Amino acid sequence: MKRIAAAAVAALLMSATARAEEPIKIGFITTLTTPAASIGNDMVDAVKLAVEHSGGKIAGHPIEVVFEDDGLKPELGRQKAEKLIRQDNVDVVAGFIWSNVLMAARKSVLDSGKFLISTNAGPSELAGKLCSPNFFSLRGQNDMVPIALGKVMNQRGVKKLYVMAPNYTAGKDMAAGVEGSFGGEVVGRDFTKWGDDPQLDFSAEFAKVAASGADALFAFYPGRAAIFARQFEQAGLSKKVKLYSAYTVDQIALPKLQEAKVDVVLGTNSADYWSPDIDTPTNKRFVTDFKTKYGRVPSNYAAAAYDLIPYIKAAVEQAGGDISATDAVRAALAKADYESVRGHYTLARNHFPIDRYLSLEVAPDANGVWSLRSDGLQMDGLVDPYVDACRNEK
Repeated sequence: MKRIAAAAVAALLMSATARAEEPIKIGFITTLTTPAASIGNDMVDAVKLAVEHSGGKIAGHPIEVVFEDDGLKPELGRQKAEKLIRQDNVDVVAGFIWSNVLMAARKSVLDSGKFLISTNAGPSELAGKLCSPNFFSLRGQNDMVPIALGKVMNQRGVKKLYVMAPNYTAGKDMAAGVEGSFGGEVVGRDFTKWGDDPQLDFSAEFAKVAASGADALFAFYPGRAAIFARQFEQAGLSKKVKLYSAYTVDQIALPKLQEAKVDVVLGTNSADYWSPDIDTPTNKRFVTDFKTKYGRVPSNYAAAAYDLIPYIKAAVEQAGGDISATDAVRAALAKADYESVRGHYTLARNHFPIDRYLSLEVAPDANGVWSLRSDGLQMDGLVDPYVDACRNEK
């Protein structure tokens, strides 16, 4: 009998040990090929750094991240999401640069009962009528940066604005955001071809900007900053029109812009919930260690991707250490009670952040490296305009 009891105890201990050693698996979908791979690689590097900073574990469970490439294609993104769920059996599907890729993948993930966490894409549909209890975002909805920029332009006395963006979901959201908050006159707008064969010659659009009498141009062209800025300068607009951009002249683009001496971007403005100079211990550690490990300043894409790991870690540990306790983990995720690089924030009913947005300017840092830095103007507690259409319980 003693041998049987001992064997039973040993079996229980082995079972408990096995459960403790089961990894928490996170599927991370981003773009690792095409010219947009520079964004995806920044996100991957940030996730790896966050895993390192976390000690590689969540509630005693090893963290396993499976990275997948969406190739900038919605259908491929959907296929990769289904592979992560069915083949890899991940606990969470996260990442997503592009709104159209997230929208293609969302149903497969949410129908499976898994958590879906966006570290960048924020389509209006997921903030409103298609919101879900199991969807969470680490960045504001797509409209939010342009909404903040519209408010910045109002405070800076801009009277006439021209709007340019690519013709897809996020581009339309960005244009709607800035036009909704800007108090002056929108004197023109252009939606240009996007996708596998995007429009890269903006000379015709810039001629219209010059003729419009605009004193400011809002632009959203992720991954196209060098092309866009060069043509902006060549069109002679830099001395006539102030450039405000969202996800265009960003930390991903600035090293190449500085190397190419595209000086026209110095002094241009953007806005975001995060910047490298936010003075919190968590952000200082993130920026310093990222620069040391990878030799560059992290981007806003990297900042949100980094937050993913401490966000999940805090939620699972607050829920008792069991990621399969879906209700408890969901409630903890909704509290967003963790050390974010941006500082403390809360989530709205649609699980998008209610954030502080900073006005940012491109300028050399103390070492002469071009970087985005806060210029002292900020907007607090901004909420996206779609939350009232969401039927989630808070």
